[in-house]
Amino acid sequence: MHQFFQQLLDGIASGALYGAMALSIVLVYRASGIVNFAQGEMAMFAAFIAWQSYAWGLPILVAILIAMVVAFFAGAVFERVLIRPFGTEPSGHAALVIVTLGLMLMLNSGAAWIWGHLVKEVPPVFGGGAISIAGGSMSRQNLGIILVVAVGAAVLFVLLQRTKSGLAMRAAASNPESARLSGIPVGRMLMIGWALAGAIGALVGALAAPTLFLQPNMMATLLMYAFAAATLGGFDSPVGALVGGLIVGVSENLAGTYIGFIGNEFKQAVALFIIMVVLLVRPQGLFGSRTVTRV
Repeated sequence: MHQFFQQLLDGIASGALYGAMALSIVLVYRASGIVNFAQGEMAMFAAFIAWQSYAWGLPILVAILIAMVVAFFAGAVFERVLIRPFGTEPSGHAALVIVTLGLMLMLNSGAAWIWGHLVKEVPPVFGGGAISIAGGSMSRQNLGIILVVAVGAAVLFVLLQRTKSGLAMRAAASNPESARLSGIPVGRMLMIGWALAGAIGALVGALAAPTLFLQPNMMATLLMYAFAAATLGGFDSPVGALVGGLIVGVSENLAGTYIGFIGNEFKQAVALFIIMVVLLVRPQGLFGSRTVTRV
């Protein structure tokens, strides 16, 4: 029982990161209708910016804040320069997917060109050591990650659901033409969606860097779990992304512990299994909206 509870705690900590990254993927999907394959590399690049700022002598929290601001504006620029020229029509989505793949390669090789492939040491934001929780233990870093993700999700919920800007963003994402006729600046709203996704990704990258070891390929595995979380929760549901992240985190931890042939080395297959089952049984995910087509 103790082992089960410990794995549950570890899974929740991992799932918080998966959910936060899935949330950034969902924001881009709601804004542009595409899956941004470069989201992980954007987070990785921002984590390098945080590390570089820290290496220059800034406090780690200030360094992360700088990385989030840079990623916010970078996300806006990417939307304006790389995404918007292809429009929001479904016919252009294939080209947009290819563009995001190109962006992923550019950021990966750019990080390697600037900082190299050697692993950079990033200090835990919330300090070392662990605390006891009902007989189990959790590192201060993981507990801090869970709290930060919870607060960030609450702030984002208020922004999207309780403000005029959030209402305009949701209208621009759900029906651009109607929103444009209503006087909503659709382009600006979509750009803000990309910017927010960039800032959230930067936060995830900086928080994950002490555990994943900062190097250009560090986000590959986490991005796979984030895709599984977004698929499970629903690509158009921010709440679903967070819930999906927690389910994926707990599932892969328990599967790695209690299913013998999986173990810790093969538990990444759990993400692929979840994606396949959801797409076959409930393609819109647990909280996603079902697409209705008039014939």
